[in-house]
Amino acid sequence: MELRELRAFIAVVEERGMSAAARRLHVSQSALSQTVSSLERQLGLKLLIRTNTGVRPTEEGEALLAEARALIARHDQALRTMASFTSPGCGLLRIGIPLELPSDLLGPAMEQVAVACPETRVQARHLSSAAQLDALRAGELDIGLLRERPADPDLDAMLVVTEKLGVLLTASVAAELADENGVRLETLRGLEWVGFPRSGSPAWYDEVTSVLRSFGLDLGSEPPQDQALIAEVKLAAVTTEKAFALAPPNWSQPLPDNVVWKPLHKHPLVRRTWAAWPTHSRRRDLASFIAGLPTPDD
Repeated sequence: MELRELRAFIAVVEERGMSAAARRLHVSQSALSQTVSSLERQLGLKLLIRTNTGVRPTEEGEALLAEARALIARHDQALRTMASFTSPGCGLLRIGIPLELPSDLLGPAMEQVAVACPETRVQARHLSSAAQLDALRAGELDIGLLRERPADPDLDAMLVVTEKLGVLLTASVAAELADENGVRLETLRGLEWVGFPRSGSPAWYDEVTSVLRSFGLDLGSEPPQDQALIAEVKLAAVTTEKAFALAPPNWSQPLPDNVVWKPLHKHPLVRRTWAAWPTHSRRRDLASFIAGLPTPDD
């Protein structure tokens, strides 16, 4: 049996006649009749009963109809799946995500991806900016969300979100330092900055530390290279009342009762997140959905 024969048989049953099925398949009625007859000879079974009102399947024909529909559906699905790997923008989409990504950033983009390419599967990985750049160059990521704009000429990039950072402090410390406009950066002298390792995002680390030092803050030694600055680390340090941590407004992590977020006077620290992808990637269309998102502070 060939797929074309099964498609012909399905059409005859669904159209309840040779003439209508021939028009549907754009073949002659005689050619279609020969195809069905050939199928019956191959199986050694009578598949159709011809009546004055058309044709209907025999018991054996009903069984073949169910099997043929399932086989055709599976065949067509296989073609769609394999085509997704060669169609621009479809297939597996691998995204690198940094810590503290705004919770509402990817949602709208993923909805657009689902509409444009329903077969796309998304694989997300939490990685530092430096690790994402390595993965992009190695072909292990399709899109990276980075804390610094890559200088690599083989990568395209677009700014997707800006966040005016504030500080996390215990309520008692905030009561001493904050006024109606928030906290002045210079008043944090004497508190330890809960920082991140430079290796994760060198350019962003240098920008942050330069600003903090310009306000007279003593940053001490650099954090260990393998220390990920997760929420638990920040909050544990802040609750000692001897440290402060930087965080965006509407931080996604719940705060303990004794910890508050306060803005910084005149917003001296603005964190930017860039979408980056290989210049010649076949994922350019999907990347554009994410890269085209407006920045909240624009």
